[in-house]
Amino acid sequence: QVQLVESGGGLVQAGGSLRLSCAASRSIFSINRMGWYRQAPGKQRELVAIITPGGSTNYADSVKGRFTISRDNAKNTVYLQMNSLNPEDTAVYYCNADAVVLNPYRTLEVWGLGTLVTVSS
Repeated sequence: QVQLVESGGGLVQAGGSLRLSCAASRSIFSINRMGWYRQAPGKQRELVAIITPGGSTNYADSVKGRFTISRDNAKNTVYLQMNSLNPEDTAVYYCNADAVVLNPYRTLEVWGLGTLVTVSS
């Protein structure tokens, strides 16, 4: 089954930190672009950060300097280190990847089910 599984969400006080992880299932051969998105209550889903296989990154202005995206290509895993969290960061965080699957060979976009991050004031 082709899937991404997020972990690491939870409740944290303002100013605190969390680290999210997203692991790809073994059915995924390799991953090109990987990213994190988030959706706050009553708002549209928005890009948080993306990373290419070579390590190039791009961040939303709202998280620059506070969040860091990284990946382990050997494990097909992406991470999001979130520091200096504030209540506006409260959202469901989703992992996203452009995945390569074999037998038959194909590329497809995959989404995780999301992990909730709640930041209390």
